[in-house]
Amino acid sequence: MRVLITGGAGFIGSHLCDAYLERGDEVHIIDDLSTGSIDNIQHLKKHPRFHYTIDTVQNWPVLAELVDTCDVIFHMAAAVGVKLIVESPVRTIETNVRGTEIVLAAANKKKKKVLVASTSEVYGLSAEVPFREDGNLVMGATTKGRWSYACSKAIDEFLALAYWREKKLPTIVVRLFNTVGPRQTGQYGMVIPTLVKQAIAGKPLTVYGDGKQTRCFGYVGDVVGALVKLVDHHDAVGQVFNIGSNQEISIGQLAERIKELTQSESEIVHIPYTEAYEEGFEDMPRRVPDITKIGNLIGYKPQTDLDGILRQVIAYHSERI
Repeated sequence: MRVLITGGAGFIGSHLCDAYLERGDEVHIIDDLSTGSIDNIQHLKKHPRFHYTIDTVQNWPVLAELVDTCDVIFHMAAAVGVKLIVESPVRTIETNVRGTEIVLAAANKKKKKVLVASTSEVYGLSAEVPFREDGNLVMGATTKGRWSYACSKAIDEFLALAYWREKKLPTIVVRLFNTVGPRQTGQYGMVIPTLVKQAIAGKPLTVYGDGKQTRCFGYVGDVVGALVKLVDHHDAVGQVFNIGSNQEISIGQLAERIKELTQSESEIVHIPYTEAYEEGFEDMPRRVPDITKIGNLIGYKPQTDLDGILRQVIAYHSERI
């Protein structure tokens, strides 16, 4: 199979490249390196079945040619990370909405299957935990910059599903929940690599708010395996799926666990959200996926627990000191 991955030099995209090349497929990627990194694909550049294009998905002629050469498209390119979202809301909205419009339009010309990567952020302020794919999405006020990302990704979902219903373009939507593992950086606010690097360096571990907010962290290898299976499954078309782990932990407990595993003597310091992001910043107290739907379709079940994830991330960053 010939696979096109937009955002293929990103954290998840690069692991997806590995999975398809290991399977024997041909991989093309396009990435403008705005949040991805050439380092993530450095080990693949000489692979005979790997091809990379440094450009934006909004370059229609380039994207259209890549779409024509491939059988399936993973649309992973997006603005990512709370820090980037808060600091660059215009870029966030334009990148997510316009980029997805162009990818779907190009794919529709040849009816190429598209998997669109969305996010758990779309659940917004919903209190219906665990989050189900058919549950209500509860957005915050438009005056809160944080929700621009959630809204832009929700529009991506509506658009992808509309292409399926109206134009019969085979689309799949996945909502990713805090995917983590080697190659992820803390550059845009990702909590685990940030805390791990702080612990290794002997710096204070920064926890935002009171640290009681909980998250579930899915291992990138488990997530990528699920993406591959979904694209291969005919019944996934036209559907929305949560992907992640349902092992819940508070950010305060996470910091303590990272301290233990790194044997760090760093202190844990709490930083108010207003200092870290913006005045009036809103965060969700819990974010837990219901993964029943994807489990029933492809047998998905997280294989790597949180300690396993943390040990891999610690090893990755320890090698890069």
